[in-house]
Amino acid sequence: MVELMRSGSQSEIDPIKSLLLKHPKDAFKSQRNIQAQWEKLNYSAPPDFRKSLEEYDSFLGILKQFIPEIHFLPPDDETGLDSIYVHDALLMTDKGAVLCSMGKDERAAEPAAAGKFLEELGIPVPGSIGGEGKMEGGDIVWFDKKTLAVGLGYRTNRQGVRQFRELLADAVDECVEVPLPHWEGPEGVMHLMSLISPVRRDLAVVYSRLLPVSFREWLLERGIHLIEVPDSEFETMACNVLAVAPGQCIMIEGNPLTRRMLEDAGVEVYEYRGEEISRKGAGGPTCLTRPLLREGD
Repeated sequence: MVELMRSGSQSEIDPIKSLLLKHPKDAFKSQRNIQAQWEKLNYSAPPDFRKSLEEYDSFLGILKQFIPEIHFLPPDDETGLDSIYVHDALLMTDKGAVLCSMGKDERAAEPAAAGKFLEELGIPVPGSIGGEGKMEGGDIVWFDKKTLAVGLGYRTNRQGVRQFRELLADAVDECVEVPLPHWEGPEGVMHLMSLISPVRRDLAVVYSRLLPVSFREWLLERGIHLIEVPDSEFETMACNVLAVAPGQCIMIEGNPLTRRMLEDAGVEVYEYRGEEISRKGAGGPTCLTRPLLREGD
């Protein structure tokens, strides 16, 4: 019998104690594999395999400064390039992992592959999203242990949200549904976390131009100060910021205006070069990581 591993992550800001990743050597595999898949997956350009390994090792070096325990998903013949973005295939709760049902058909095999590995680690998997339900991890944002927001769009639907809430039962008091814009359509990448990233309990990076008014007002009513990403930095993923602890975050380089606003608000910012592992596949530092345990000190 596998010994149960401590897990739980109903937070976006508590210190990350345990983290799940997938290295590009196991997701991208080779330049030939990249060439065979990138257009179908709607990447902006084919990643350079060698450069992706260098970028990822630099990113990993930053993570290791803060996170004591890191696990890597193994290679899997059923998954593709997008499996590097481990955040989307599962949701971590205080009850264990909930396996998602992907809105992007090409990612359908990722939840099962992740679930198998988590069970080997000793993390319980109390359920999964199924049937007509769709849900991806990038559409869930926790604001405290009992409060979350969920984006409704091409990757997550109401059936998926209903199933998720049933699995959580009394673990959540408030679930705010946030309609997402059409933006670039079903083939594009538009998650709720494309528009907001909490950095501290009272601070979040947002792109308000695409936020529903009711949700933006809800954030302000909770006392959350909003750092407004400028138009010039939205498509370079300035909104995709990973908090490794309250007031300490990682972001992709090339967004100096947003970085300056974060630092002016007292946030420590660490940058990585993400041309190959992030920009071409539209997945920033949050997408590249799935915290397995966040726990306040």
